[in-house]
Amino acid sequence: MPKREIQGTVIKIAGDKTATVLVERKVLHPRYHKTVKRFKKYLIHDENNLISEGDTVSAIECRPLSKRKKFRLLKVLSKVEKGELE
Repeated sequence: MPKREIQGTVIKIAGDKTATVLVERKVLHPRYHKTVKRFKKYLIHDENNLISEGDTVSAIECRPLSKRKKFRLLKVLSKVEKGELE
């Protein structure tokens, strides 16, 4: 079975080697036929503490590392500059 790959924005550094990633997807509303946004937060494992808040990252599914952490960092797609986040 292929492993799922997610892309999202880091919204929080949740302890050592852990980050919270917000994944946004757009779906069509069944009744109103309008595109609406759906959000989900995932905990991902960052072994080398490479990422910071605001970065766009890609993560891949792996074995469960803790109760809620089932993804690990695959690559950093874009880094945020120091003054850009504010």
